[in-house]
Amino acid sequence: MPIDLSYSPEVDDLVARTSEFIAEQVLPVENRFDGDIEAAGGDDLRRELNAKAKAAGIFAPHAPVEYGGLGLNMSDRSPVFTAAGASTFGPVALHIGAPDEGNIHMLAHIASEHQRDKYLGPLATGEVRSAFAMTEPAPAGAGADPNQLSTTATKVDGGWTISGRKRFITGADGAGFYIIMARTAGQVGDRGGATMFLAPAETSGISVDRHVNVIDKSMIGGHCEVTFADVFVPDEDVLGEVDEGYRYAQVRLGPARMTHVMRWLGSAQRAHAVAVDYVRDRDGFGGKLADLGMIQQMVADNEIDLAAARALLQRACYELDQGEHASDSTSIAKTFGAEAFCRVADRSIQMCGGLGVSADLPLARLADELRPFRIYDGPSEVHRWAIAKRAVGRARKAAQRRGDHA
Repeated sequence: MPIDLSYSPEVDDLVARTSEFIAEQVLPVENRFDGDIEAAGGDDLRRELNAKAKAAGIFAPHAPVEYGGLGLNMSDRSPVFTAAGASTFGPVALHIGAPDEGNIHMLAHIASEHQRDKYLGPLATGEVRSAFAMTEPAPAGAGADPNQLSTTATKVDGGWTISGRKRFITGADGAGFYIIMARTAGQVGDRGGATMFLAPAETSGISVDRHVNVIDKSMIGGHCEVTFADVFVPDEDVLGEVDEGYRYAQVRLGPARMTHVMRWLGSAQRAHAVAVDYVRDRDGFGGKLADLGMIQQMVADNEIDLAAARALLQRACYELDQGEHASDSTSIAKTFGAEAFCRVADRSIQMCGGLGVSADLPLARLADELRPFRIYDGPSEVHRWAIAKRAVGRARKAAQRRGDHA
């Protein structure tokens, strides 16, 4: 039976309308402000673009239909998110950017009815933004190793008090509420023992201390340091079960890694298209640059990297839509995509010469946006370690089975 990799006419139409919207409504703003979302207006711009996306019928394609979204599964999200990712402002415009997109996905699967009304509804409709507070400052603290979680939640009458510091919390400045990962059992370095909590941003004890200056400029609300000082969270705002935070986080992390691949695939495709257009027309060495063998190799290598990333993304989305954990496929697609997109951007800059590193083309800023993906949602090295660990584990189990039958 052949595998069908086509999309429905409805999804194809949504992709076409998204591409048109990005080209006409979003790219001109991104280019005018050199890709800096805060300089372009921050939340004021977000609300303006969200309203236009709603009018165009392309807003929140991933969100539940009951909250005004389109309810697309992971596979159908892929080409839509990629079309939006052609602009670094596109995810903000369609309300599919990090961390809100992943938080919507997780709340839709985990939140209680009370939490859906209080948090998911306003988030899905774009009334508020959100932040996912997990990463912590060095030397101790959760980062690539989540078992280092040091923020604590202590049980008190009617709820919990949370204390700790977080760093690189995307969207924290201006968020309407936080999803906070805190330790409720064990010690720093222990596996497990984490719980997720929901807290409105105005809750006493929450402070956004500063923006961490990073090379990407398109994620609204910045990447911030946040302090939680004896923050009280009532029992009704515990997200999921106590001590099961890491298990619930997997509901978010796998799909969120793939939607990152989708969005940044759009940016990488844009970088490649800019470079191909340039070498097609640029005269040099007795002809067009596109006729030179070394340029053709870079064009071909970009095509290969983009095609491979799309294929790995499709496989991972298929597994997620089947209800599989998809640990290997999401790690493989994330690691390959993050590194491939950086290669594509670098080759595209090289093909365009001096213009490639200038502000006259978007390539340099696209490269700055793409580079952090090799770290965000797990560094490439951590994913490789996890992939290898699972492969060796399977080999050991297979050897044990063979030994049992010997």
